[in-house]
Amino acid sequence: MDSFDLIKTFSEVAAGGSFSGAAARLKMGKATVSKHVAELESRIGVRLLNRSTRAVSLTEAGALLLERLLPVIEIIKLTREELQERSSRPVGRIHIAAPHGMSQGRLPKLLAKFLGHYPEVSISLQLSNRTFDLAEEAIDVALLLGPVTDENLILRKLQRVKMTVCASPVYWRKHGLPEHPTALAKHTALTNSRLGPHPHWRFEDDGRPVDVAVKSRMDASEAGPLIEAAIQGFGVLYLPNLLVQSHLEHGELLEVLPAFARNDIWLSAAYLQRRHNSAALRALLDFLQDQMGDGKTDRK
Repeated sequence: MDSFDLIKTFSEVAAGGSFSGAAARLKMGKATVSKHVAELESRIGVRLLNRSTRAVSLTEAGALLLERLLPVIEIIKLTREELQERSSRPVGRIHIAAPHGMSQGRLPKLLAKFLGHYPEVSISLQLSNRTFDLAEEAIDVALLLGPVTDENLILRKLQRVKMTVCASPVYWRKHGLPEHPTALAKHTALTNSRLGPHPHWRFEDDGRPVDVAVKSRMDASEAGPLIEAAIQGFGVLYLPNLLVQSHLEHGELLEVLPAFARNDIWLSAAYLQRRHNSAALRALLDFLQDQMGDGKTDRK
């Protein structure tokens, strides 16, 4: 039996001076109430109540225990009520992890909009391209690009991510526009470090994969430096559209070969369990899915 249940039973008996009254308030049998008190006395090793056929009174030890317990019981009650409220109403802090490059896309505006909808919710956002351990680092949800191999995570697909080939208008004027992905082998590429020293970019041509070996002048573990180098005219990017969309809209970068870009990459929200998530986390997942629009259901 949980110690808190024993303590709560004892406090009800002590407050009302009656086993039967405590049983009625706790909605349990009188014999069960008596058993709980007896077990608590056994665990502590001291008698807490004086019992007679007519009345129940506190021993000196019982009075001391009750005096010390009442503030604790009140704190536990208030905490339990607060936690139950968090399960039913969006409130509290959500810890989010996301790739660093998403700071340049829609994510900041979406999170600001979400905070506007839910004034009692706060957000802690960690931006990094490293792999997060959600349990160890107390991350509520991680936004991930591409395939996810961790079988412990539950995934909610949010958006199919379009890949984009782009460079500055100045670069294209100087080097010419490619008509097919294979032509990119002759261009200067700016690549993600994960692709290694001999990077390849994958495209699709009539549903068939096309891998193009590219010559990388610069690689980086994060998209920001690559995008800045591309804006300055130093090479070609092949990145998720959500990372470069704002630069395309402002004319700093110009997209080419949209018909050949691969479309099998998803942005997913990953979290650890389906049940007992806070109302704030459920609200965030629903909000992101509604705003991004492509995903359907959670998948293990």
